[in-house]
Amino acid sequence: MDFNDKVVLITGASSGLGAATAIYLSKLSAKLAIIGRKDPNLKRIALYCEKTKGLKPLAITADVTEDLDAERIIKETIEHYGRLDVLVNNAGVIGMGGIKNSSMETYDKVMNTNIRSVYQLTMLAAPHLIQSKGCIVNVSCIAGTKPSTMALAYNISKAALDHFTKCVALELAPDGVRVNSVNPGFVKTNLLKNIGLSEEQLALFVANVVGNMPLKKAVEGDEVAALIAFLASDKSKSITGSTYVIDGGITLK
Repeated sequence: MDFNDKVVLITGASSGLGAATAIYLSKLSAKLAIIGRKDPNLKRIALYCEKTKGLKPLAITADVTEDLDAERIIKETIEHYGRLDVLVNNAGVIGMGGIKNSSMETYDKVMNTNIRSVYQLTMLAAPHLIQSKGCIVNVSCIAGTKPSTMALAYNISKAALDHFTKCVALELAPDGVRVNSVNPGFVKTNLLKNIGLSEEQLALFVANVVGNMPLKKAVEGDEVAALIAFLASDKSKSITGSTYVIDGGITLK
């Protein structure tokens, strides 16, 4: 796969899957616009990407849940590169709790980040993607189809994102724009640090989850990045409206 002269915008790129995707695509010569809230982390990832092929990413410190920031993200990307070929909607948060022990504050934070911001950024990016006959890859999760009682708001946000993927794929197909999603299972990223567990509890949680997976291994960040790259590449030019599960087989149980 070669992303030479392709402009790829990645949200949530200062850590986790977003950072892994940025690094992976930098090795394929992509021109990157990387977005994140944590400026020091974002600059570190930008420097790492630049070292691979000498291409300096456009690093934009922004909060995707803020309307003006969302507009600025697209505006600065187009001003810098003159085009947009791929949008990777990766930014996301998790909120713990079910209907008996959650809050509307948790619900609003999760839904604003995981689905509202995706809706807005996609809407703003669509005219540019139509012009380039580009594509969109949304980072979802198996939580959208596998019920659990641990993180209700997160689960329904990912269910909404999966349906969003299919609806927008249908709408933009006549314009030559493809829309797909990747749906990872357990990936050990810094997102897990936000669920309120101690280091010991987190280690036990990870061991239990991995032990219950048919392949007995956590999904690696670069594996998800490789799948995102495939869906964003010309190798998948006939694929749209699909949700690609990468979960070590956990949804088989």
